[in-house]
Amino acid sequence: MRYAQQTPWQHIFATLGFLVLAGLVASPHALADEVLFDGKNLDKWKILNCKAEIQDGAILLRAGNGLVQSKRQYTDYVLDFEWKALKTDQWDSGLYFRYAHVPEGKPWPKRYQVNLRQGMEGDLVGFPKAVVKAPIDAHRWNHFRLTVRGTTATLEVNGKTAWRVDGLKTLRGYIALQAEVPHGGQFLFRNIHIRELTATK
Repeated sequence: MRYAQQTPWQHIFATLGFLVLAGLVASPHALADEVLFDGKNLDKWKILNCKAEIQDGAILLRAGNGLVQSKRQYTDYVLDFEWKALKTDQWDSGLYFRYAHVPEGKPWPKRYQVNLRQGMEGDLVGFPKAVVKAPIDAHRWNHFRLTVRGTTATLEVNGKTAWRVDGLKTLRGYIALQAEVPHGGQFLFRNIHIRELTATK
C-alpha cells in the first residue's frame, strides 16, 4: 500500500506513534490491513443478481445487473482498489459504499456511488463538487483510494487527491462493485484492500 508524502504536521504525528493515511491521522490502534480480494477467491463477497468470476487475478464482472457485495458492513476505512473497463465505448459501472440494503425490485442501492461511467470516472454521485477533473484512461489499470470517516469522504486517483466532501448521512454499510454489463459492459477489479479506522462487528 502506498502512502502520501507527509506534511510537517503529519511527520510530527507519525513520530509520536500515530498512523498517517491519505491525509488523515489515525490512532496507533487502527486496525490491520485486510485483503478483500487476493486474486484467488471471492470468499469475502456475495454475488447478487449478476455473474462474476476470477480472471488472471482480477474480478471480472461478466454478466447481469447486480452487485458483488462485501459479506460484512464497514464504518470508517481506507479502501484501495484497481479497475479498468473492457467496453470500447459507453462503459459504465461503479463502487457503492455505506449502504444497508438494496431496495426491493432494484438492482442497486441508492447511495453512495463512486461512478465509473464514461466521462464521470471517480465522480461521487449526488455531490456536484466531488468531480474528478484530471482525465482517466479507463482501459488501463487505475488505482483509487477511498477514505471514508464519519461524514466525510476523500478520493485519490492514481496517487493524487481528486476531491473531498462532507455530508455523508449513512455512517455504516456494505461495499459493492456494480455490475451493469448489459449497458455498461464488463469491468475488471483487482488488489482490493481495506484498512478499518473504526472497529465494526
